[in-house]
Parts: sequence; structure tokens; C-alpha cells
Amino acid sequence: MSTTTLRQVPITCNGHTRPVVDLRFSDVTKYSYFLISACKDGIPMLREGDTGDWIGSFIGHKGAVWGATISGNAELAATAGSDFTAKLWDANTGAELQTFEHKHIVRSVDFSTINKEWLLTGSNEKVIKIYDVTAPAEPVKVFNGHTGAVKKAIFMDAKRICTASDDKTIKIFDIDSGNCVSTIDLPSPPNSIEISRDNQASLLITYGKKVEIYDGNTLNKLQSFEMPCEMNTATFHPTAREFVCGGLDFRIYKYNFETGVELESYKGHFGPIHCMSYSPDGEVYASGSEDGTLRLWQNTVGSTYGLWEMVDV
Repeated sequence: MSTTTLRQVPITCNGHTRPVVDLRFSDVTKYSYFLISACKDGIPMLREGDTGDWIGSFIGHKGAVWGATISGNAELAATAGSDFTAKLWDANTGAELQTFEHKHIVRSVDFSTINKEWLLTGSNEKVIKIYDVTAPAEPVKVFNGHTGAVKKAIFMDAKRICTASDDKTIKIFDIDSGNCVSTIDLPSPPNSIEISRDNQASLLITYGKKVEIYDGNTLNKLQSFEMPCEMNTATFHPTAREFVCGGLDFRIYKYNFETGVELESYKGHFGPIHCMSYSPDGEVYASGSEDGTLRLWQNTVGSTYGLWEMVDV
């Protein structure tokens, strides 16, 4: 069968009742890998990463959930809520382990891959906090410097965090000193940030109609892509020189970022795309949308993987 006759057929994952606003894959574990999603319906969900099969839900937030993450070994999950809390969960049982009180809506959570006990939060308080999940009474680190809500905060490495704010900046903070060491000023608020997983420390940013790649060490801009509409999210392939992105026009775009060539473009959702993430093996990427669904997409159309059904047209 010629690859030119194959079209992308996503797996649709239902269950949420409101827009899906964040998602994250675990690493590959001895049981496969897993996918967590955050939704405005207030009920984060855990799924099999390669099939989208529902495993369970995390019940406890009172209001919309804006952020969700899962540890690399899929043992712990964390969520960020409009109820002014971040919560830590046992990903195996769904039990709530800890609640981290904030003074405003929590927008983002991220586990450190280096210090396994650290959880990073970003919120409408305009501050960023690191908690030790084994001693959660007070944050062990607090970072100030933003003048707007912090919509995303991620660990870059053992020494730095990166944050995106409604104040139209992206900042990098030194963890030890707590100081802001670099700032990227943008013409509009950033919508997403991601650090590459290929040991190159590349930073992937979306704002307005732009998708841009920066050197995470020097903050030199490496690539800039002008898209046809506002982009809400973009994610790097874990090994290939590719990214996928999505936004207000319901379409997913896939690019080779070295050549600048658009590789694919297609619709599947019935609403704007809010979040995307690549699986750890690079075979699948997931998207979450205003239409209340997650969709899993095959990175290489035509390969045998998971539950895929290809359609010859």
C-alpha cells in the first residue's frame, strides 16, 4: 500500500465534559506508558498512553483543573486547580496524598526529573513555588519577578526553571539563588513553553501566531514560524527534528524545524486545540481541545502501533 493513500485516523478519547487544557505523558515503564489530562470539568483522568484507554479519575478538586503532570515512573500525579490548590496523587490508586494551598488559582505543575521529591507550581499569585512532596507544609523555594499570572512553569534542568506569564515574558530562574537570570520579552502573552528531551536544551515557545525555538542556554532565537492563526501549544518530538502545534483553527501542524518544511496539516477536533504532547517513544502525540476530547495521533502514518486502524482512500 502506498503511503500517499494513507490518512491520519486519530483515536478519540471521550470522558471529559468540558475543555481539555493540559496533558502529559509519563516515561516508558515496565507496564508501558501513561497519559494524564487536566480539564475544566474538575476531574483529571489517567489513560493508557498508547491506546487512550481510561484507567481512572482523580476526584478532589472543587472547580476547573488547569494543569496536570505525572512522574516519569508513573507512580505520582499532580494537578493544578482553580480552587487555589495543587494536589499530589498516588497514580496507582488515585488516592489524594497532599494538598498544597495557594492564594490564587494554580495554573501549572511539574515534577523535577532530577530531584524526584520536588514539585513546581505556577499560579495567578504571580509567584512560582517548589515544594518538597515529602515535607509539604511550606514551599522550599519561592521565585518572584513576574507582574502577571504565571500560566506555565517547568524544570529545565537541575539548576534552572522556566516560566511563562501573562506579563508577556518568559523568565529563567536560578534555583539555588532564586534570582531571575534571563528574560525573553514578547509582543503578546506566551501560550506554552516546552524544553526539548534530546539534551540540547532547546526551548519551544508559542505566542500569538508564532512558534519559536530558542537555545535554552544562550536564549538566542534559532527558528521562528509564522502560523495562520494563534497557536496555543507546541511539542517537540523526543528525538527527531520535528514539532507539532495547534491552535484556534482546529488544525494540527507538523514541521521539520531544521528545514522549516511543513510535513503534515489536518483537522480532527471540533474546537480550538489547547494542549499537545509527544509520547516518550515518539510514536504518538496527544492533543486536547475545547471540544472536550483528547485525541491520539500516529507519528508515522501506516506503521503498526497500538490500536491503529488505517484507512485506504
